[in-house]
Amino acid sequence: MSINDADHVVTVPAVHRRRLPAFLRSPGGVFGAGWLVLVIVLSFTAGFWRPYGINEQDLANRFALPGADHWLGTDEMGRDLLSRILTAGAQPLLTSALTVLVAFGLGIPMALLAAEHGPRFERWFSRLSEILLALPGMIILLAVIGAVGVRLNIVMTVLGVMISAAVYRVMLGVAKSVRQRLYVDAARVNGLGSLRVNVKYVVPGMATVMAVQAAQLFGIAILIQSGLAFMGFGPPSPQPSWGGMIGDASQQVYNAPWLMVPTGVVLALTVVAANALADAIAGQVAGERPVARRRRRKATRGGAEAREGETFAADTVPADQVPADTVPADRAPVLDVRDLTVAVDDGPATVTDVSFSLRAGRVLGLVGESGCGKTMTARALIGLLPDGVAVSGGSIGWQGRDLAALPEDGLRAIRGREIAMISQEPMVALDPMFSVAYQLTVPIRRFRGVGRGEARRIAAELLNQVGIVDAEGVLRSYPHQLSGGMAQRVAIALALTGRPKLLIADEPTTALDVTVQAEILSLLRALVRDTGLSVLIVSHDLGVVADICDDIAVMYAGQVVESGAAAAVLDDPRMPYTMALLAANPHVPEGQPVPERLACIPGTVPPPADWPAGCRFADRCRFAAPECSAPIPLFSAHESGSVRCVRVDEIDRTHLTWEAESLGAEEAADTGVSS
Repeated sequence: MSINDADHVVTVPAVHRRRLPAFLRSPGGVFGAGWLVLVIVLSFTAGFWRPYGINEQDLANRFALPGADHWLGTDEMGRDLLSRILTAGAQPLLTSALTVLVAFGLGIPMALLAAEHGPRFERWFSRLSEILLALPGMIILLAVIGAVGVRLNIVMTVLGVMISAAVYRVMLGVAKSVRQRLYVDAARVNGLGSLRVNVKYVVPGMATVMAVQAAQLFGIAILIQSGLAFMGFGPPSPQPSWGGMIGDASQQVYNAPWLMVPTGVVLALTVVAANALADAIAGQVAGERPVARRRRRKATRGGAEAREGETFAADTVPADQVPADTVPADRAPVLDVRDLTVAVDDGPATVTDVSFSLRAGRVLGLVGESGCGKTMTARALIGLLPDGVAVSGGSIGWQGRDLAALPEDGLRAIRGREIAMISQEPMVALDPMFSVAYQLTVPIRRFRGVGRGEARRIAAELLNQVGIVDAEGVLRSYPHQLSGGMAQRVAIALALTGRPKLLIADEPTTALDVTVQAEILSLLRALVRDTGLSVLIVSHDLGVVADICDDIAVMYAGQVVESGAAAAVLDDPRMPYTMALLAANPHVPEGQPVPERLACIPGTVPPPADWPAGCRFADRCRFAAPECSAPIPLFSAHESGSVRCVRVDEIDRTHLTWEAESLGAEEAADTGVSS
């Protein structure tokens, strides 16, 4: 299998043998799993091999020590301890498993619902869990025994209900963490419903923690059941039980101390084995994955020739293969955002009155510092806002529909099919548990209604379209086997599975080096040119924006402060904030002298709760004046552009630049504009 990037091609040998799970390669994991398997097998098959009946008495050998006839000795009635111990093991193992099943059957769905729906569900589930945790467990179990008798299935089911509160509290945090991962958002963008997202992505992401908790709770359930049997609330005599046998042995501790040892050791080892297995699984989570042995790599034959003068596959797609429905019919805006406001529930707005439009076949860049609302605006377009955050005003026009007013079902029909998203950090956006082939073919089959074989063929074509030469090799790979640039290409191919008309790219080149970044930008340009795709790019890198964008909207503190054609905004900025961003840009144009130091913008972006009523940039702006304290609308500037600044004419007339003002107030005074 070969994995290639535009700047290198390496061969990674395919591994066909299956390796043991990591937790089974540690001594604790081997002991825990081995002992539990041994006890389970011997207990459930005891009826076929045990040497004596469980009630068969040999009164001549009462209190016998281990020997050839009785490997573990006999009890006070001459009954064989080995036969009774292993026969008694089936019931605690089964009922303890029932307890774990009930606890997880209640706790996991509660955690998933609370993580998905936020405070609306979490408030009620948390109060319920607090009530269950506050109840005295042993007293409740004794009360149940008093009501229904020693019916262990019912008693252990009640115990599972009580333990479900602890499972919910632990798994809620895990579920929230998994739902924040980019590959879960990618699944939602691809149109998966809530149930399928939870089953395919969230629950597998929680699987290791679930295994750890299940192993621990299994041991706890065995101890609780044995404790009940020790107190006389176990199976009736003469039916054996571990707790009952320990209770009987405790009455003979002075006459026959050995009697307590076999049953006690088996019980203790079973509980220790469950906890050792849990520790081994937990250690697998905390530690790094084992690194595969490095093998000698050989360059793919012809790789150098293929790279020379390389053109992306998207550049060479025949015109007759371009989907007809992606070619724009006119130049009217395909996306028209008007006065968009996004706010936290019972909290401040994070985006206010944002307006911009995007035409078919063009690229719009949202620019600004971190915390200016760029990503929040982009995610609001397809309803992927974090829990507790929602669109509270404005409209999102998309082909005659207002996306801001659509319910979740309506948005799900649009995600992936009409609007797709590329998240930053491609290695996180791809699910590490599934191969590239699986992650591409599943949405292809859902969006295009094709079979498995046809979906794989389309997946290979998409990989070729995004510049991957060895498509079949990459399809067999897992995300951790890909380089950063390769993973980003796969993420772009994943976004194209539904043939969208709009692609939202949130910092698509942040995690990539400069060379691969240029290749990804070239790929996006080729896709726009050849398919008529519209792209909305979120970035803080003005070099990226200048390279690919046709239009720019500069955002600051949740507002658009300047917008227009990219050339006009970058060559002739009118807003002081835009000037400051350009002055702080480390990219120096060819032929221009390198400054001794870059200009910087003092202060930081204010949080939403501290936004002033007037210009939100005034506290950091060297051109601020008293009139900046009043609310400021957008003024016309550039061609089809606008700027949010009351001093735009003065600043333009005096040809002030941010660099000039950064030299000091005294030199700025010579320009004729007060600071």
